[in-house]
Amino acid sequence: MNDLRLEDCTNKTCPWSGKPVSADSLTLYQDRVVGFCNPGCRDKFEKAVDHFGQPGK
Repeated sequence: MNDLRLEDCTNKTCPWSGKPVSADSLTLYQDRVVGFCNPGCRDKFEKAVDHFGQPGK
């Protein structure tokens, strides 16, 4: 996921903490770049998505 860019991120603040997103904490979700304040928040989100499944899959 090194090709994800902060400028393509759909959000400016972390959905978990409300802090500003960081370039090292991006993920792709439903074809959109979503940002988090740190890799721990990103990983928590990815784990939740894996657990509950992504819509449309």
